[in-house]
Amino acid sequence: MGTEFSIISTALLLMLVIDPFGNVPVILSILKDVPLTQRKRIIIREMLIGLAILVLFLLGGDLFLNLFHLETSAVRIAGAVIFFIIGLKMIFPGNEGSSGLYGSVNEPFVVPIAIPLIAGPSTLATLLVMSKSHTHYSVELFISLLLAWGFSALIMVLSPLLYKLLRDKGLLALEKLMGMLLLIMSIQMLIDGIRGLIVTF
Repeated sequence: MGTEFSIISTALLLMLVIDPFGNVPVILSILKDVPLTQRKRIIIREMLIGLAILVLFLLGGDLFLNLFHLETSAVRIAGAVIFFIIGLKMIFPGNEGSSGLYGSVNEPFVVPIAIPLIAGPSTLATLLVMSKSHTHYSVELFISLLLAWGFSALIMVLSPLLYKLLRDKGLLALEKLMGMLLLIMSIQMLIDGIRGLIVTF
């Protein structure tokens, strides 16, 4: 990004990093055992939690990394591990199903929707880079984040409607496809994290 700051282009970039369309099959898979009447409430709650985390990281991400002596590459590598485990569980669910990854509780809380699907390592790292690159555009960056989050939230809230079209077989096929994509993403995130560590040495 250049020195000029654009709210719309920054919002589009953040939305692409959040990837709401790519997250829809994953959310449907996570919530497949949750009654339809509860899904919208859960999604809205998790989206709000994700927004709170994103805002906190936007405002104090640099301080957080310095406080715990963490590097952006460490955030990427941690996210890679999380996505790798989730992807494996989606492809090879076992007897308990893919939801077994998150324990016996059918209703997810914070993990894995708010973190890492909404406030994932790529989004957090992007916010950190932008906050450092555009120190005089804090308000505009915050507006861009709200726009990207608002569009992503709309897509997420409407995701249960897709269940009526996909049903169980379609959802299972998308689940395995998303599992493969998550594995690929996790490997790429791991490569980026390792590359970032090598550059710092």
